[in-house]
Amino acid sequence: MSVYSVSAIAVAISAGLFLPATAEDSDPVSRGAYLVNGPAACSNCHGTRNEKFEIVEGMEFAGGFHIVDPAFDVYASNITPDTETGIGGWSDEEVVKAIREGVSPDGEIIFPPMPVPTYNNMSDADVTAIVAYLRTIPAVKHAVEESHWNIPQQAMPPAAGTPAPPASDQIAYGGYIVNAVAHCFECHTPMGPAGPDMSKLGAGGMQITLAPGMEIVTSNITPDPETGIGNWTDEQIAEAITGGVKADGGLISPPMPYPWFANMTQEDLDAVIAYLRTIPPVSNKVARTEFQQKNFP
Repeated sequence: MSVYSVSAIAVAISAGLFLPATAEDSDPVSRGAYLVNGPAACSNCHGTRNEKFEIVEGMEFAGGFHIVDPAFDVYASNITPDTETGIGGWSDEEVVKAIREGVSPDGEIIFPPMPVPTYNNMSDADVTAIVAYLRTIPAVKHAVEESHWNIPQQAMPPAAGTPAPPASDQIAYGGYIVNAVAHCFECHTPMGPAGPDMSKLGAGGMQITLAPGMEIVTSNITPDPETGIGNWTDEQIAEAITGGVKADGGLISPPMPYPWFANMTQEDLDAVIAYLRTIPPVSNKVARTEFQQKNFP
């Protein structure tokens, strides 16, 4: 499991994570710490990684992770408050626009793979909390190489900023976490010729190259009993989300951010599971790659 070592995740616990589920009920910085180091899992992509795919200590948000796809050749940005190489010179409004609309202050479109379509659904309270927290992390001077896209890009429309549903509405709130924060379907929905195949939402099969020789394919997380998680218990789904272990005892590979999801409150985790039970089941058997079979048996 050394390929996915994330010792730096201890920063999440020290940040004060286990907070009320709704943004309106918590201090913005603490709420932001919970979201960034929990369900949003920002450093899963924005952390600087070494040749063993480990996040370098002290570089959890300094960027540089190289993500390659036929559609793009991208280096994750430095999102620390450094004024030269990070977002220290950006206004709060500019950071919010980058997160929810995918546009940098100079007008550059910065996604995909940044899950901007998901973040476009994020509430004003939660995106403001994320920005408030990012202002508090140490500034790290780390210049990141330029990214390139081979596809037409377009910014997302201005976000509605609709408040998150109350946690008491478990399924609706779980849907908010999945569709506005944790960006589960960004990876777990297969790609078609024109983009994500929404007729197979959550059915897995997306191919991702993490690094040369590290190709993975995502799992089916719909309630299909044969090819998805329909026969899994809530406890088994929770263990997969937070511990990276499947119902059959097999290991889940990166980029599934289970070390970050382990910081989710039980209330949020239960809501996510309740919501996943409600999405349409899709029969889609996914064959794991050689890399997954060898390193995450």
